[in-house]
Amino acid sequence: MVRTPAPGRPGSLLPVDTVRAVTRPYPGHPLPRPGGAGPPRAGRGAGARAGTGGAYGVAMSDRTDPHDEITRLGAGKYLLVTTFRRDGRAVPTPVWVVAEGDALFVWTAANSGKVKRLRNRSDVLLAPCDVRGRPTGPGVPGRAELLDAAGSERCRRLIARRYGLSGRLALLGSRLRRGRSGTIGIRLVPVPSDGVTPG
Repeated sequence: MVRTPAPGRPGSLLPVDTVRAVTRPYPGHPLPRPGGAGPPRAGRGAGARAGTGGAYGVAMSDRTDPHDEITRLGAGKYLLVTTFRRDGRAVPTPVWVVAEGDALFVWTAANSGKVKRLRNRSDVLLAPCDVRGRPTGPGVPGRAELLDAAGSERCRRLIARRYGLSGRLALLGSRLRRGRSGTIGIRLVPVPSDGVTPG
């Protein structure tokens, strides 16, 4: 049974009881899937097969300054972005991330499952993680905004700047396979326990 996350409770745990079984990353290969956007999706080490009841918990951050959270979450190479299905089930996905100004930016395929879920629900949970999607620090609730063409292009530039050759190769492969409009940028803003958002 899926329990409802309690984002306003510092130190609480987010159970993820139903996570889709998805493809493992290439062994020892941190690059994105050919033509894909961002790092490989979480393997079984990051969660459990749907319906098995297996779970991992993400401890919730007790920080109240959203700017501190942006710095913390953007410091790592990967960010675990948990989106929610219509029935409330949580779906975590590791992605590349860039901290810029008052927000975090990620890049993904425009037809990906997380984009479809974000069109229905903009609330997310954010946590630092490794390439396999295993959390490496506490999480925090957040809000997601799907960017327009100009915002997505800026996001691509941020990815290329931060991830260097790996980022440029991923962008090139995705553009050749999907076209420029086949990927989209997402702006993420942490919403710590006191509900304050960056201003």
